[in-house]
Amino acid sequence: MITQTNHLLAIGLFLVLAAAIASAGEDPGQTADQLTADEIVDNAMRVSYYQGADGSARVKMTITDPQGRVRDRELSIIRRDDLPKDEEDKNDEFLGDQKFYVYFKRPADVRKMAFMVYKHVNAADDRWLYLSSLDLVKRIASTEERTSFAGSHFFYEDVSGRNKEEDVHELLQTTKSYYVMKNTPKNPDLVEFAHYKTWIHRKTFIVVKAEYYDDKGEKYREYKAVKVEHVQGYPTVTRARMTDDRIGGYTDVEYSSVKYNIGLPDKIFTERYLRKAPIKYLR
Repeated sequence: MITQTNHLLAIGLFLVLAAAIASAGEDPGQTADQLTADEIVDNAMRVSYYQGADGSARVKMTITDPQGRVRDRELSIIRRDDLPKDEEDKNDEFLGDQKFYVYFKRPADVRKMAFMVYKHVNAADDRWLYLSSLDLVKRIASTEERTSFAGSHFFYEDVSGRNKEEDVHELLQTTKSYYVMKNTPKNPDLVEFAHYKTWIHRKTFIVVKAEYYDDKGEKYREYKAVKVEHVQGYPTVTRARMTDDRIGGYTDVEYSSVKYNIGLPDKIFTERYLRKAPIKYLR
């Protein structure tokens, strides 16, 4: 029981559903003087977390510790946007509230565990963790959002994304292919980093790299997109890596069976379905 809890309290996905590495020779599309820093970040958020009205994926996490020892996690993740009826046909502009559900399949010590997030744009996110061995649903405090997810190098916050309003965004540089952004927390006491940088592709607005820096200006954590495929017309990450120099090692994530616009019902994002997983949508 203790082992199971630590695995989730000890993510970046999400779990992250979109990131890509584009060649330097591509047409950069819109130029920097056409967009503000906040507009660039908004576009990157849409591509990273809001493609389609909902989505699902199978995820394999491979956690490698500093000694080279490997642990695997297999899970499924589903996501649904809380689209108002008058916005259902124009989801490309939506940046509102969402719901995420993560279900663990392997190994045995985390099997049937579930994690759910209600992502709020104008308030702190709500998070719940279901511990199957205890048949217990536990609320996860907002102060734990930047702690390890499932014992990996990703954080809880990486599942649903960091709220744009928590940071001040600055455009540092515009290269042929990328916007290089500096993002500084408005409340540094709530996070372990002093700032982080992102490399956002100018044509697709996909985040291809993120680097986190401490108060001494030293980089200690890095996210990289490794492989991207187009799914239903959406550029979708199918492989990524998070490295953390403080604890050593890294976590690789691989996404498969990715689907968008599958018509997920809102009712499955409830406490009832934490205890009884909606297997139909998690295959």
